[in-house]
Amino acid sequence: MPHPKRANAGNANPFPPGSILCLLAERTQLDFELDFFGRVLEKVPDFTEVLRVQACNLTTKGRLADGLVVDEKLVAVRPTDPTAHYNLACRYALLKQRDKAITALRKAVELGYRDFQFMAEDHDLDSIRKDPRFRKLIKEFAGQ
Repeated sequence: MPHPKRANAGNANPFPPGSILCLLAERTQLDFELDFFGRVLEKVPDFTEVLRVQACNLTTKGRLADGLVVDEKLVAVRPTDPTAHYNLACRYALLKQRDKAITALRKAVELGYRDFQFMAEDHDLDSIRKDPRFRKLIKEFAGQ
């Protein structure tokens, strides 16, 4: 007779197939968080911290268009938050919406975002980095 603790040694999921526990155990942490935070936002749609996490999770999952909705909501909730505008600029750049990316990035810098070194290295901004407007923006504000 097999040892009770070793009966499921070959199975990563010890729960009965089809059970709710089995289904939950098979979900990734990212999928769990997307669902969980999505439900939180249904109840409290302007929960800033949850909007930030959800936008990041959607990016990680590759759901850029869904993340755009969240980033736009975050900017609407926190219109003077430079980081919210920076993240929106990144989202637009990832979606190859260059004009909107430059506009949002300018707004972020005007509101006080000043991590120019990070901007120069952030791969989210790769699609606009060679744009003359990007270089002009950096030159205009980095010397302040």
